Amino acid sequence: MRTVLVTGLGGAGRTTVAAATALAAARRGKRALFLSAEPGDVLATPVTGLPGAPAEVTAGLWAARIDSAADFRAELLSLQERSATALDLLGAERLEDEELTELPGSEQFALLRALRTAADGGWDVVVVDMPPLRETIALLALPEQLRRYLRRLLPPERQAARALRPMLAQLAGVPMPAQWLYETAGRWEAELAAVQALIEAGTTTLRVVAEPGPAAADALRTARTGFALHGLRVDALLANRMLPPASADTWLATLSAQQEKCLAEWYGQWPPGTSLCEVRHLGRDPRGLADLALLDTGPGCETGRQREERADDIWQQVEDRRAEDGVLLWRLSLPGAVKEDLGLVRRGAELLLTVGPFRRIVPLPSALRRCTVSGAGLTDGVLSVRFTPDPGLWPRTG
Repeated sequence: MRTVLVTGLGGAGRTTVAAATALAAARRGKRALFLSAEPGDVLATPVTGLPGAPAEVTAGLWAARIDSAADFRAELLSLQERSATALDLLGAERLEDEELTELPGSEQFALLRALRTAADGGWDVVVVDMPPLRETIALLALPEQLRRYLRRLLPPERQAARALRPMLAQLAGVPMPAQWLYETAGRWEAELAAVQALIEAGTTTLRVVAEPGPAAADALRTARTGFALHGLRVDALLANRMLPPASADTWLATLSAQQEKCLAEWYGQWPPGTSLCEVRHLGRDPRGLADLALLDTGPGCETGRQREERADDIWQQVEDRRAEDGVLLWRLSLPGAVKEDLGLVRRGAELLLTVGPFRRIVPLPSALRRCTVSGAGLTDGVLSVRFTPDPGLWPRTG
């Protein structure tokens, strides 16, 4: 299964491009699924199907609506049912479906669960209409962050005592609350691990939609750093609503020239392997299958300016420079980052890395955990952190 995650600037047309991408896959004979909070608006047809039971829109294309309110109610009621015994012991009053109102953040969890559900659907292609850029970066980083929280709050090594809890429960005559707590944490861990594996899979593609213009430049530059920080690789940047390059209308010709200048700048900023694709302006807001079929958003952006992919296109690597400088050098690719927005904190076996509005806690490679940080520098979008081996921890030779 190939997963295509489509994000972009607010109002840039990411939902339209996502729907067109799914339709293009269906027209090539693929079994495609389009996931969105409101798929019916752009498809111009009612879509009542949910991720577990999508509705067929046309030959080869299914669509499903990510209903965060329904997902929130279902998950909360399910958790309430699983922890019923413990809640009864506390004298808690049960919540009913009709009185539940979704809480902030439920949209993110609903989307992650929709991804997980779609992965088991046997689709050839799943195209997901993601939130705007900043929200998407935070969302895709969420499984890794939540798994770290679970490991800290409920360490796996302390779960070995679970085998004793049924016996203690029988002796005490009441169930032990910790039992359902660890079972719930274990289920969450498994689900988060599955979603994280899907996000990091080589078959998962991330695409960014933007309308060329000065306003998009800064947002894309910041987002590019955020993607790199979290190891998220963008395979295509889609320039939406492109105007004809030659027009007798002076006003349109000026706007077209501005778009071309913007494209030239983007082409020089994004890393090798990223396609720059142009999606033409139809002269109207695309709506319905006929309009979507006119938008060229093929899987490889064949009409775009394809760049060569480098074999060493990785976001971090360790270089052993002990022979020359007595240090190990940890390089992290952070294109677009500036020194003033960069923060580094060593915390045990982890590095707390802040770049502008983004933050990630990165586990240190095993060799670097036996070292002390002796310096860092940022050059041409590459952060180099110097680690000096700790004589008390580093293995002795000879």
